[in-house]
Amino acid sequence: MRIAMIGTGYVGLVSGACFADFGHHVTCIDKDAGKIAALQRGEIPIFEPGLNQLVATNTAAGRLDFAADLSAPVAEADAVFIAVGTPSRRGDGHADLTYVHAAAREIAANVTGFTVVITKSTVPVGTGDDVERIIAETNPQADVLVASNPEFLREGAAIRDFKHPDRIVVGTDDERARKVITEIYRPLYLNQAPIMYTGRRTAELIKYAANAFLATKITFINEIADLAERAGADVQEVARGIGLDNRIGSKFLHAGPGFGGSCFPKDTRALVKTAQDHDAPLRIVEAVLAVNDSRKRAMARKVAAALGGQLRGKTIGVLGLTFKPNTDDMREAPSIPLITALQDMGAQVRAYDPEGMEQARLELPAIAYCDNPYACAEGADALVIVTEWEQFRALDLRRLKREMAQPVIVDLRNIYRPEEMAEHGFAYESIGRARR
Repeated sequence: MRIAMIGTGYVGLVSGACFADFGHHVTCIDKDAGKIAALQRGEIPIFEPGLNQLVATNTAAGRLDFAADLSAPVAEADAVFIAVGTPSRRGDGHADLTYVHAAAREIAANVTGFTVVITKSTVPVGTGDDVERIIAETNPQADVLVASNPEFLREGAAIRDFKHPDRIVVGTDDERARKVITEIYRPLYLNQAPIMYTGRRTAELIKYAANAFLATKITFINEIADLAERAGADVQEVARGIGLDNRIGSKFLHAGPGFGGSCFPKDTRALVKTAQDHDAPLRIVEAVLAVNDSRKRAMARKVAAALGGQLRGKTIGVLGLTFKPNTDDMREAPSIPLITALQDMGAQVRAYDPEGMEQARLELPAIAYCDNPYACAEGADALVIVTEWEQFRALDLRRLKREMAQPVIVDLRNIYRPEEMAEHGFAYESIGRARR
């Protein structure tokens, strides 16, 4: 099948490359001509394990190409995916649908023959109705069906998630649209991937509800971690104890500095606003947002406490800047409010991240960037582990101690054992574990 993928961001590029790997012909489209030219040269704008090779292989095979003009790819397509950004709207937290609506107008102006338009962007309930209306108003003769097909990709594991999904949610009640989407995903049948067909509005809400629930699990275990510290318990054992209950599950029960990234913060905010618009407020999700926002800056107070409450004139090394490992994504990363708070308290900050420093410089220009973890630790009064990159899990602790001005480590991801750190002479603070 011929597919036009509008948007070459994280969702569009990964989805387009994977569909091409299934054997479809895919054109990924973006208005940024410089970005398209870079993709045509084989330069990938995001870090995602395996994506470079996937794009190169399918481009060489002629199944994947890139364009700045959507007119020809849309006219030839059996299916057009909308995979543009839906950031939080400045001022009120609603999802900004400017790019989605613009894509719908351009699709309508160029579509020919029967075409299924599929919204893959994360959008509020009712957006599919808006897209359908815009297309009908722009081109009343268009033979177009609008469906919803939200993505459930984890950054750092997106290709595997796409090819081995827990589920594929498709929002459409039309049999013609079902046939097209079923054919698109047919290569996954060997993996027995469950396709769930539902109403379009239901599909849109499934995506938001899933992200809000996962954000709630993270925030819940973070608050339990605070209690565990004060009560003398171990949050990791608590998490294991409740996670073994199959009604709860172990995933997203890892205490830390709060959630960030491109999805959870903006999607929970948008869901709260949607609920308020429908006079059905989501008090739990509202609390999740409030707790998470306050937690990120609270981590700076934890660092200060490890140094006796005073950070002025101190040097703090930060290991990990991206919101999670195996990505270069800095969007709403916990490191940003943490480092800003450390600077507000008078600390000098130096940092290292395996992939995220180029993006971090745009957000945090006033810190020193280092070439490796040991350079980051050099002369530091404390070292803070913010992102659980594998490179940080087996550091040479003897060397680390030699490099530091004071042997103080604040581990916001609990990747080390307290007894191991004590054996090496470190003052060690972690999350949700009683002080030794």
